[in-house]
Amino acid sequence: MNRAPNTSIARVVAASFVGTAIEWYDFFLYGTAAALVFNKLFFPDFDPVAGTMAAFGTYAVGFLARPFGGVLFGHFGDRVGRKSALVATLMIVGLSTFAIGLLPTYNAAGVLAPILLVVLRFVQGLGVGGEWAGAVLMVAERGNPRWRGFAASWVQAGAPVGLLLATGAFGLVSLLPEGEFLAWGWRVPFLLGVVLTGVGLFLRLKVLESPLFEKVLEEKKPAEGLPLLEVLRKHPKNVLLAMGARMAENAFYYFFTVFCLSYGTQQLGLPRALLLDGVLLAAVAHLIAVPCFGALSDRVGRKPVYLGGAVFLACFAFPFFWMMSTRQTEWVTSAIVIGMIGHAAMYGPQAAFLSELFGTKVRYTGASLGYQLAAPLSGGIAPLVATALLRESGGDPWPVAVYLVGMALITVVAVLFAAETRHRDLSG
Repeated sequence: MNRAPNTSIARVVAASFVGTAIEWYDFFLYGTAAALVFNKLFFPDFDPVAGTMAAFGTYAVGFLARPFGGVLFGHFGDRVGRKSALVATLMIVGLSTFAIGLLPTYNAAGVLAPILLVVLRFVQGLGVGGEWAGAVLMVAERGNPRWRGFAASWVQAGAPVGLLLATGAFGLVSLLPEGEFLAWGWRVPFLLGVVLTGVGLFLRLKVLESPLFEKVLEEKKPAEGLPLLEVLRKHPKNVLLAMGARMAENAFYYFFTVFCLSYGTQQLGLPRALLLDGVLLAAVAHLIAVPCFGALSDRVGRKPVYLGGAVFLACFAFPFFWMMSTRQTEWVTSAIVIGMIGHAAMYGPQAAFLSELFGTKVRYTGASLGYQLAAPLSGGIAPLVATALLRESGGDPWPVAVYLVGMALITVVAVLFAAETRHRDLSG
């Protein structure tokens, strides 16, 4: 029978990589828009800082939705198949992003405008919440286990590509005169997302099901009862450890890619173009570094590489603000790039690491749950918390740095308590 083992691993990696890049493009567009434009369009009656906090509040809604998406699509991924869940999530994210580009602003529709924005952000978060584990497992559950970290890291590398596309798209439309940018220019990147979604669907439909999951179906042994309940009953420790491992990774990522945009423009008076260029360069560096750290984790283990990234970022929290405060192009850009390379040391091995914590019958649900439950507690509120701390401190960034160090320490403790999973057999 012509089944998934005959599907080229390169084709599977490519399909997962491209699909993930497209979904993150959609998700990151919102973060960039929340930092630069949504406060003016959907919360114009607020003062600048309060408007930014309100925009980041709607941004956090997407993260609150992600655990629900992880559970929902994890259930179908563990019962029906990885592929069908992946196709559904891509369609949900793509269509909700397109709809955001069509929304009326506050001046046109009043309070209905931010309400619709929140609803679409929630739907977008549902799709993203179910996408990650499926894309990772389509790669991790096939191929040679000796380079599982490297192969799975290419799914992670889709995120910096999505960030690169989103930031680049916003960078181009931001070249428009301010009036035209606010009137219609900001919509263009959202509307273009539907084209990318079509490309992603074409590639994902060409890939066959995970061979390990097909084996489970052949043996007629899918998860007994609800996969969610089985995960919580058999793997509660690993769910908590996966959450802890995610805290620093997720918080620092959105700190470097979202919060620094509003901090740089509003607190330091830096040009929007300078910060967007810095994030673009950081995305390129991140794209290169993620597979490198994934490959390194195949050689020395998941834990040493992951811990190295968490410790580095804890030490870099204060220097980051010192470099930003120089207001010099070279130092500002270097701060963002260095931070993202440190982040890659966690993000590279993460896909294999979290997948290896759970058995095949509940791996989609387990990996999704651990990964996505941390999202609203870390990356989802990180820009909002950082903005609030800045406001309370009168613009002094040291409380924000302390907050980031705290997130890094949570991750260090979680990874220290986790088992080394590099040689784990995923067929069990």
